[in-house]
Amino acid sequence: MNVKSLAICLYVMVLYWLSLHVSFLDTLFFPTIGSFSFLFLTRTYSMSELGKITFGSVVSAIIGTILFYLYPSSLTLFVNAVIIIWLIRKFNWNAPPIAAIALIPFFSHTSHLWAIPISVCAALVGLMAALVLAEVLERKFGHQLSVMFRNKPAAVESRDIAS
Repeated sequence: MNVKSLAICLYVMVLYWLSLHVSFLDTLFFPTIGSFSFLFLTRTYSMSELGKITFGSVVSAIIGTILFYLYPSSLTLFVNAVIIIWLIRKFNWNAPPIAAIALIPFFSHTSHLWAIPISVCAALVGLMAALVLAEVLERKFGHQLSVMFRNKPAAVESRDIAS
């Protein structure tokens, strides 16, 4: 397991713990954070792309929360999905979990609706920070960490089978 994977697992665990133990942070942990974690881990993004995805997620959470607040129904969920899919296509937000973020108000059953967009923003900014920190640690202590966790050195992992 590499440093980024370990950092993400640790981060998701901390989010879950906080959401269980601090009442107004109940919306901080949402299942889609796992999807975003895997997405950010397996693809190479620039910080501007990560920012764009985070922005799209927050916009999606705001729209979903407003629509749910105005009229919580199946029809509103449908309108919400149509709007979010249109926004994802229009702005090329290449992250399907954004659509799931818009649905959080419909299943979270929180009394703090206002906290949903803030939680989405905080969770994704924290995820980006965890990834940046893991990358710095990997660069600085990569060899020591690979020995400690019994990983192959990076050069061995990147060799082609044909070589």
